[in-house]
Formats: sequence, structure tokens, C-alpha cells
Amino acid sequence: MTLRAQILQLLAQEDLNFLLTNRIPRRLLTRFMGWFSKIEQPVVRDISIALWRFFSDLDLSEAKEPRFRSLHDCFVRELKKGARPIDHRPEIIVSPCDAIVGACGEIAGTRVFQVKGLDYAIEELLGDRDLAEAHRNGRYVTLRLTSSMYHRFHAPHDCRLEQVTHIAGDTWNVNPIALKRVEKLFCRNERAILRTRLASHGGTVTLVPVAAILVAGIRLLVRDMPMSVRRETANSIPAGLYFAKGEQMGWFEHGSTIVVFAPGRFSLCENVLEGTRICVGQPLMRLP
Repeated sequence: MTLRAQILQLLAQEDLNFLLTNRIPRRLLTRFMGWFSKIEQPVVRDISIALWRFFSDLDLSEAKEPRFRSLHDCFVRELKKGARPIDHRPEIIVSPCDAIVGACGEIAGTRVFQVKGLDYAIEELLGDRDLAEAHRNGRYVTLRLTSSMYHRFHAPHDCRLEQVTHIAGDTWNVNPIALKRVEKLFCRNERAILRTRLASHGGTVTLVPVAAILVAGIRLLVRDMPMSVRRETANSIPAGLYFAKGEQMGWFEHGSTIVVFAPGRFSLCENVLEGTRICVGQPLMRLP
């Protein structure tokens, strides 16, 4: 067994992984990572990216630019044109991000699973009773972005962004180990609530990007200008802001999670199964 394989096997042990990624000063480390990743110094950049490659399956072959100014620049990289084909069938809601599918399925009233055996009320996540009721008995999909994935997220359908709400919170790790140990983890972490309305069908589809440890920010694109949801509120978003299906909406400054909620008349597509990998533009849900 190689040294790399031995180290990765050691880090995969649940108790050690949880200790190293959660029982530490999470917010302090996240702020430090936000600062460190933006250092535009070639030696710091190259060593950082080399270590990242060593500990992950980082693949930069699809990156639009072959060189990066900093580690942060690599985190938020754009992809080559056509790297993520969009399914433009009008009845299909597409995945807003590259991810591994987590808990998904029917919403039981207004409760969903974090992992098997641990559930939470979506009102606690959304911070809005009316919005939670709009998704009663609907459908949901949890999409987990690993650190090496493409970190930008896109519109799942032609839609109007009606409201953005920022909810302050913690920065627990969102990997499967932490999800099994920390109740209502998504409801504890910092997050943004993106309420959209489909342009052609009128249904409400809500995206919830959830921050995590080392996530230095969640950014939204508003009229081609990045906006930090940490410093802005829903009032900063012009009413009726429109996104075409597949158009970029924003990005994480590290890997994390997006939870997608839709009304009950929607159904999950056949390819959406827990543990499978999905990419931007691939089928996620189907309209009736």
C-alpha cells in the first residue's frame, strides 16, 4: 500500500475524521482559510494545490484557465465552454451543481431526512413557515459538493429569483460522518435561502446553499456582480431577477451542500439515487 493510500485510510476512520474536522476552532480556521487561500504567491499557490491533489481526486482538465493566481482562484474555477451540457427539455429540473446525491425523496409533511434515522423540520432550515408549507409533501434532494469538485452553482430551470435570505450559523463539516453524529446539522450551519419561481410553470423551487468548515463565503451573481450573502440581505436583490436554465447563479468558496426543495407534483428522475454522482445540467426532477 502506498503512503498516500495509508494516510487516506487513516483519515477515513470515523472518530479521527470527526475529531480533525469538527472538534477544532471551526470559525477561526474558516476565516484563516479564507485569508490564506487568496494569497497570490506562486510558491504558496503551487504547494497548496499540490497538497490538495495529494489528498483528493482533484481534476483540473476541465478548467477554463490552465493557471491560477491563488488557491482560491482554483477553488472557484470556471469550466471550459460545453463542459456541462444542460438538459433543456422543458419538463426537466436540472442539477444546480456537481455533487454526490445524499438523502432525497418525498417530504413527510414538512420533515426530511439528514441521513437515515435523523430528520429535521424544513421550517428550521428555511426560517420561514409559509415557505415550508409551500413544500409540504413535496420532493427534496441533498447535493453534497466535495472539496475537489466544481464549486459554482446554476439555475435548475428558467426561473425568477424572488427572495434571498441569509441565516447566520456555525461551520460544522457536512460530510457523511458528521451528518450521522450532529442532529439538525444543516439547520445549525450558515446558509442562504434562494426562493425561485419557475417562469413557465409557476412552481416554487427553493435552493439552500449550506456553508461548512473552510467555506469562506457563499457568493451570488446579481447583474454580473458578485454579492456576499453574509453582508447583504434579500432587499439587495432586485425583484424579479431572471435566470435562464443553466445560467450561473453563484459559487461556494469551498465545497459544501445545496438542498433543493420542490412541490409535491414534481418527481425525482431515475438517475437520482443516494450515493450517485451528478453534474450541473443533468436531470434532477421532472415536472408533471
